[in-house]
Amino acid sequence: MSANYFKDLGPESFYEAIQKDPDAVLLDVRTEHEFEEVHLEGALLMNINSGVFLTEIEKLDRSKHYYVYCAVGGRSKVACGMMLSRGFEHVCNLSGGLAAWIQKGLPLVKKQK
Repeated sequence: MSANYFKDLGPESFYEAIQKDPDAVLLDVRTEHEFEEVHLEGALLMNINSGVFLTEIEKLDRSKHYYVYCAVGGRSKVACGMMLSRGFEHVCNLSGGLAAWIQKGLPLVKKQK
């Protein structure tokens, strides 16, 4: 993967990749409220609009493989681009975001009512 390219993976491919990849790190770039409502198991919350996103990603291990998602895929694409521009080489975006993931019935962590 070159330094200016990230993979867009559909929900099934994204799920399969994170299951098979021992270096996988899930990044949820939505808001804290969105994360509390529903998220992928094991995901780290790093709100792209928090004002400290760039500072936070600088602390991440660049040898890991990052699987990034948001609600519908827009914010995560921006986050992937930001990560690549800062030296991350293994970055994948969940195409269609959690909306597509939910539509496929894949596993989630939901807020207890």
